[in-house]
Parts: sequence; structure tokens; C-alpha cells
Amino acid sequence: MVGGPARPNDWESVYQEHVAPLYRYVYSRTGNTADAEDVTSTAFLRALPRLRSDVSAAEIRAYLRTTARSVLADVWRQRHGTVLMEFDDQRDATQPPEREQDVDVSPILEGLPANYRSVLEFRFLRGYSIRETAAAMGVSVANAKVLQLRALRRAAATGVRDVEG
Repeated sequence: MVGGPARPNDWESVYQEHVAPLYRYVYSRTGNTADAEDVTSTAFLRALPRLRSDVSAAEIRAYLRTTARSVLADVWRQRHGTVLMEFDDQRDATQPPEREQDVDVSPILEGLPANYRSVLEFRFLRGYSIRETAAAMGVSVANAKVLQLRALRRAAATGVRDVEG
């Protein structure tokens, strides 16, 4: 972003203007209030120090959304053990994994029906919105939401069985 860093008194106005739209955006991806609040606040904490004072509201909104997507990816990796190496061919294979307890989710995803696997890949690995996911899958938004919920439940149950077994 061009220009100098935003002054601290500008941060409050940036926050007030963008918190509600960012929260709605994050909530549409998480589906629950607690996660949406956590991700929104973390996104602001990461983004505010880097914001510039002379950029448009649209640029700030885009930067906040990009930051929120990054935070969401971090949350998904922490909670579900997703190893991005499986899906990112550009990663340097000589670098160690970010965490020693990383889990390969490929067997869990492979054990799901195709529509469940697709909804999880679109939503959480590619960062699609629920509408984008529905369009990509050729289903209604309501159906995509139901598929996501069922897929997460099945993946969680499969993951627990794999760990216990």
C-alpha cells in the first residue's frame, strides 16, 4: 500500500467502518459467532499496523478480507491438522513442516463421498464463499450449507476413528 502508515487515531475510524462487513464476511465462512469474532479480531490485529493512511476504503476492505482469509486458513490448519503441503506444489519440500504434529488429511478426505470432499476443498482449502462453492458444485446455497455441515461431521468422525484405531 502506498503512503505512510495510518496514525493511531485513524485506526479507530478504520475499525468502525470495516468491522461489521468483515465480521459478516468471516461469519459466512465459519458459520458460528465465536469463530467469526475471533477471526475478525485477529484479522484486524494483523492488518492495522500495516494499513496506510492514504488508501481508499475499497483497498482497506480488500486487504482486511485477504488477511481474514489467511487467519481462517491458520484456524483450519490448527483445528483440523490440514497439511498445506499436500495441496501446494510450490512449497519447498526441503523445509520442515510448520508443526511437528501436522496430520495428513488426505486419507480422511479420500474416505468421504465426492460431494463432501468437494465442499470441504472449495470452502476451506480454496477459500471459496458458500455462494461460490454452491455455484462451483452446481447446487443451491442451502444445499451447499447442508453438505458442508454433514461433510465436517463425517470428516471429524472419520478423523477420530483413525486416531483411536
